[in-house]
Amino acid sequence: MFRTAPGWGLLFQELATTRRSLVRLLAWSGVEALPPLVSGLFVSAAVDQGFLAGRPGVGLAWLGGFGVAMALRAYAARAGFPHLAGVVEPLRDSLVERVVRSALARPSADPAEVARLTEQVESARQLTATLLRTLRGVGVTLIAALVGLALLAPAVLPLVLLPLLAAGVLFVRLLRPMVARRRAVVLAEERLAAEAGRALRGLRDVQASGTGQEVALALAEAARESAAASRALGRASALRALVVALGGRLPVLAVLAAAPWLLAHDALTAGELLGVATYLLQQLDPAVRTLAGTVGGWLLNLAVVLDRLAAVTAPEPRRPSAAEPSDAPAGEVRLAGVRYAHGAGATPVLDGLDAVFRAGEHVAVVGVSGAGKSTLAGLLAGVAAPTAGAVVVGGGAHVALLPQEAYVFPGPVRENLAWLAPEATDRRLAEAVEHLGADELVARLGGLGGALRDPGELSAGERQLLALVRTYVSAAPVVVLDEATCHLDAAAEERVERAFAARPGTLVVIAHRISSALRAERVLLLDGGRGMLARHGDLQVLSPLYRELVGRWLGSTPRNPAPNSAPPNKPNNTTSNGPKPHGPTPPGTTGLAS
Repeated sequence: MFRTAPGWGLLFQELATTRRSLVRLLAWSGVEALPPLVSGLFVSAAVDQGFLAGRPGVGLAWLGGFGVAMALRAYAARAGFPHLAGVVEPLRDSLVERVVRSALARPSADPAEVARLTEQVESARQLTATLLRTLRGVGVTLIAALVGLALLAPAVLPLVLLPLLAAGVLFVRLLRPMVARRRAVVLAEERLAAEAGRALRGLRDVQASGTGQEVALALAEAARESAAASRALGRASALRALVVALGGRLPVLAVLAAAPWLLAHDALTAGELLGVATYLLQQLDPAVRTLAGTVGGWLLNLAVVLDRLAAVTAPEPRRPSAAEPSDAPAGEVRLAGVRYAHGAGATPVLDGLDAVFRAGEHVAVVGVSGAGKSTLAGLLAGVAAPTAGAVVVGGGAHVALLPQEAYVFPGPVRENLAWLAPEATDRRLAEAVEHLGADELVARLGGLGGALRDPGELSAGERQLLALVRTYVSAAPVVVLDEATCHLDAAAEERVERAFAARPGTLVVIAHRISSALRAERVLLLDGGRGMLARHGDLQVLSPLYRELVGRWLGSTPRNPAPNSAPPNKPNNTTSNGPKPHGPTPPGTTGLAS
């Protein structure tokens, strides 16, 4: 059942690299099996050959032999720990490497998701170590007890094996639904955490659009799903008590019921009956309770964690580039059946999105928190690949993405501004600084020849202004501003957007103010994974959701901006790709993606 699951396949693949440690651990486990094997035999001999025969010294000698076996078991348990570490520590290191490689292969990976995966790797290590440590004790105890029972009293073996086999069948039958329900619990908890994280990250949108009630309802629904999944798991787990009753308690009752007949027909001696009781009460029953209870719970958790790690860290099938070139005009962007989900089994953020941004067009993207606006920005820039469908950029044009958190680095002001256009002249940089309203800031820093000693001395808005200038002078015919003006006031934001709108090329603005949508030529409304692309006035007629967003946006704005019915005049988009910037793109800043 489990061997075919990807999670268990991942575990066995990793454990295969530690065969030497596993073999040594198994060898010491054989030594640990000695006391369970001889316990009933030695008790029987001590009673029949010692105490009942009037030779207490012989009886004490047999019990002393059992004490020696227990001492050997304690030594074997201690000696096996280094080999246990030799199994689980490489497992942890290998799984961490898989998670890191997976995150590096997915630049858009959510840091919270990576943190959860790292925690799950540690859970996998601890669960594997605990299961190996417990199973080698419980497993050898169970096997040794049955072997000893067969050697001591074969007549009672059917009374023990039949209920034990029934318990084993029931346990295996229960594992599949319990694993499924445990997986549902984990996924529900992750969905709840993801919803809460999106709500916190999009708090600005929530407040601006007045959608707090909708967000609260979504969080409440995720919490109810998590609670329902936990209750379902609890009901399924309660059935494990039947396993304990069948495999641990029923054999004891069966032997007790048959004991008078067995003693009367000389099938058992008094010592052998005590030896059988030792096997059942001291070895078999505790082993069954541990397997069905503790180990069963750990096994469920490990199965779910392994499946999650296998699904998330599996190499993705090779897909076309997220921003494929085409014969369309440079700067035109086509979204064809775009589907994107953050992980295997996750609800798609975008599902079947179709849209066309014309070359040189100014488009605003709006939607409630969690609608997929930032996800779309990453797909447009090529830092994420769609799960299905394609994002096609005409002429193989570069796409410049400027995220909310702008990156500037210590060093000359000119190098900061010309990072994506090293060939830009001082005149070109100065014009960009003036157009975007960053002249006072640059002058305070000492002009283009000045130096930025500590970026932390700048406010978030000032860092955004420098990054915006850097993007403005780049050669990218497509620019995506993902809330890149959120730290600017409304007037500064308007000046920046109008400057970019007048710049040759296509502009996509992830809007966090209604004024951004009013300035755009067309607005893309994201809702339920799909999109509706139209002019602002048309959307107000076509979409109740958009009317509601606009009403709440305007209602939460102290002074409503005047709509700009006519988009700014823009020159024809005649620029080429231009030279690519030299050197790597700093993390968290504007980047050019083909």
